[in-house]
Amino acid sequence: MADLVITNANLVDGTGAAARPADVVVDGDRIAEVVDAGTAPTAGARRVLDADGRLVTPGFVDIHTHYDAQVTWDPWVTPSSWHGVTTVVMGNCGVGFAPAEQDRHDWLIDLMEGVEDIPGSALSEGITWEWTSFPEYLDAVEGMSRVLDVGAQVAHGPLRGYVMGDRGAANEPATDEDLARMAKLVDEAIVAGALGFSTSRTPLHRSKQGVLVPGTTAPAEELWAIAEAVASGGGGVFQFAPDHAHVPVEEWPWMRELAARTGVTVSVNLNQTDSSPDTWRTVLGLLDDAADDGLPIYAQIAGRSIGILYCLHGSIHPLLFHPAYAEVAHLDMADRLAALAEPERRRRLIEDLPDDGGFFEKAVLDKVDRMWIVEGADIDYEPSADTSIGARARAAGVSPMVLLVDHLTSRDGHAMVYAPFFNYSYGDLSMTYEAMQHHRTRMGLSDAGAHCGAICDGGMPTFMLTHWGRDRRRGPKLPIELLVHRQTAQTADLYRLHDRGVVAPGYRADLNVIDLDGLGFDVPRMAFDLPAGGRRLVQRGRGYAATFVAGVQTVADDEFTGELPGRLLRGPRPGPA
Repeated sequence: MADLVITNANLVDGTGAAARPADVVVDGDRIAEVVDAGTAPTAGARRVLDADGRLVTPGFVDIHTHYDAQVTWDPWVTPSSWHGVTTVVMGNCGVGFAPAEQDRHDWLIDLMEGVEDIPGSALSEGITWEWTSFPEYLDAVEGMSRVLDVGAQVAHGPLRGYVMGDRGAANEPATDEDLARMAKLVDEAIVAGALGFSTSRTPLHRSKQGVLVPGTTAPAEELWAIAEAVASGGGGVFQFAPDHAHVPVEEWPWMRELAARTGVTVSVNLNQTDSSPDTWRTVLGLLDDAADDGLPIYAQIAGRSIGILYCLHGSIHPLLFHPAYAEVAHLDMADRLAALAEPERRRRLIEDLPDDGGFFEKAVLDKVDRMWIVEGADIDYEPSADTSIGARARAAGVSPMVLLVDHLTSRDGHAMVYAPFFNYSYGDLSMTYEAMQHHRTRMGLSDAGAHCGAICDGGMPTFMLTHWGRDRRRGPKLPIELLVHRQTAQTADLYRLHDRGVVAPGYRADLNVIDLDGLGFDVPRMAFDLPAGGRRLVQRGRGYAATFVAGVQTVADDEFTGELPGRLLRGPRPGPA
């Protein structure tokens, strides 16, 4: 007797194969059978769900999140679970919360707040610190049921702080004794179930006090020693955030050596920067060379430009740098908006150029051709130059500050402006289009759970299907089958989670039933729903008729069912026999 039969599916099975009409039979937490539409026996099934021609896919596997704290208090793991994600991997970019001595708690919170813009007050109130070691952290995560599966990586920052104390926090060189102890702890973490190790090598990643993430300047010998520990513990992924412009020259030699020495899979974040707009092409060529040499090196890319959603409730916005705004920034929002509406202050914001050595002009006025007003729910993440704030202001014959001030002070301070800063150097998403089709790139960089006051990319799966598969106007689209494959089988396999990501007999029954025509986003907004009233940008998805995790329905018509079948992932998962 089947537990569930999904009939009349438009099945995109995660392998990249062409969509086909099918019925999917589920027994317990596994897919038992996939057959031609209309042929699965339904008599006696505990439940029959008619997909009515809607898209049926594997659950999405997001390999780049920062839920390290949130999973200890939030069983719903939003925003990912609003967008068809059934498995997440956290502990990226060298930041996390284990191992952790008691006197390092505040330091780790400051590190995470500085790098990932998660409110420190929320972390302080929400984290209960039921652990010291990384294995104990996994035990704590495992002790709580949640709506999706979670895997963790051990991060360089807390590891260095735990082993080396202030020396590690200050990026001082590690001694041989330090290296041996770090390697031992990484080995133990992998044996306990960590899916890999992460580090950061970009100067963009700094603590709240402006200090580089521990490990940023670590020499190759330290990275090799840690990777050897990953290998000895059972293997995993070595993930890192680079200084993007320097990947081909400074990072690639040690990456190749690491992969060659240990066999550990290397996953390097890859973004396009305006200062080095074509470096990504060089990296793709290096990935080809690594593949030819049998080295497991992959580049992790985003499905769209990485950009800020400016609003007055956020961490950063254009008015923040103007003295006329700074005078009232301490007020609560209602009083602040009233003060900003005063005629003289509004005039100063629009007309006065701050005496700041040109900073405001460089940071704001020179950027208005790369800012766009957000006017609805389904944000255009590939906007054209002729709709920018600068272009609209010129067409109207007004200062761009008029548009910025009027828009940002509307909707009670919730109105937003979009400003891409990675992956938009060509003024469109052509870089992303090309990179997504490379055989050695993998989808990631959603940063779900992080950048709470400025970025809202946790809905990347919804964007991938709507923009690239259905709506794109400024260039060619991509096949739905490829888009699903890249977010399911490919991402799962990178982390050796071979039991999921495909709709076929023996695989986990992690499934989505999606109304592709109705798929989209709600209006992004700033919510204050983290512990201690902490803020975060949220944007819900719509069009998810059903999501199943291990055969249990967790979402019905975009709402949670209340079921919490998700569990901690400990180590790799074998595929079906």
